[in-house]
Amino acid sequence: MWPLTEGNFCYFVTVPNLRNKPTNRNAKSLKSNKLLSEKTVNIEPIPPLELFGVNESKLKVVSKYFPKLRLVARGETIKLFGDDDSIREFEIRLNQLVGHYNKRGSLPLSEIDRILLSELGQDTTKLDDSVLVYGPNGNLVRARTDNQKKIVSAVEKDDMVFIIGPAGSGKTYTAVALAVRALKKREVKRIILTRPAVEAGESIGFLPGDMKEKLDPYLQPLYDALLDMLPPAKLAQYLETGIIQIAPLGFMRGRTLDHAFVILDEAQNATDPQTRMFLTRMGNSAKFIITGDVTQVDLPKKVQSGLSISWKMLQNVKGISFIELKGSDIIRHPLVKRIVDIYAKADEK
Repeated sequence: MWPLTEGNFCYFVTVPNLRNKPTNRNAKSLKSNKLLSEKTVNIEPIPPLELFGVNESKLKVVSKYFPKLRLVARGETIKLFGDDDSIREFEIRLNQLVGHYNKRGSLPLSEIDRILLSELGQDTTKLDDSVLVYGPNGNLVRARTDNQKKIVSAVEKDDMVFIIGPAGSGKTYTAVALAVRALKKREVKRIILTRPAVEAGESIGFLPGDMKEKLDPYLQPLYDALLDMLPPAKLAQYLETGIIQIAPLGFMRGRTLDHAFVILDEAQNATDPQTRMFLTRMGNSAKFIITGDVTQVDLPKKVQSGLSISWKMLQNVKGISFIELKGSDIIRHPLVKRIVDIYAKADEK
């Protein structure tokens, strides 16, 4: 009650309490609060640390692009609080980030900024055609020599490719890169890598463990190549689910390999029957690469390499390419090339 005087009269009027009454602005705010939504989105296949950053440093940057949203990181998910339009925009942006990560294997802060500043829904990957695989930590896997580039062209043209060449010339590495690229592009459903279980003058019987544990050291070069091209957690997941399989050649018997990218490595150590068995495993929508070094055969002296036989017999078969790498393709330490050249000259004599 407030007194008002007019002449000799005094009036008391009631003034409404505006302190607790919402203004028009507050009323709109309250009304908008009623329209807030909550949604949880999965960030897979991006690892949480790759998107959120240490102590959520990256997530804080992402949040600045979405001022109308509250973002809460929870494991491999983000909980969103905000209006429906902002949530939809975030999901589109997240798809762009996922697409970038799938192709390049990393998500640095500079790329997050670039993607979130780009046109909504735009393909922001802008891939370099010379790069076969964008590996972890910014590792770019390319065909580095002219003959390695011929391998890439041959695989794009034909479904079966034979590759021979000296140690260090990139036979296995290029083949594995092409397989990983095909998997990422969803051209195949799985990758199968195999080697003959030849002891190379040593005995595996004394090694501890079951057969897999005994053979794994001989298959390690294949794991090494894959680790250059896939994050360890993703590789472990692919191996566990069978999307990537690494096994001795003998395990291929009786199988039909459909929708797969299959590599027979160290094929010079496969016998003729083993090679025939492998080549006839090829199913629909499959790619086969056979690699080997015919100067490093570890078979018994009286056993001829199946790779040498098939290289000669299948030359005129349509749909099969043959690529021979040279000493000039060696990309290891310069001494390797010199050593290979000296041995090659000795073999010619």
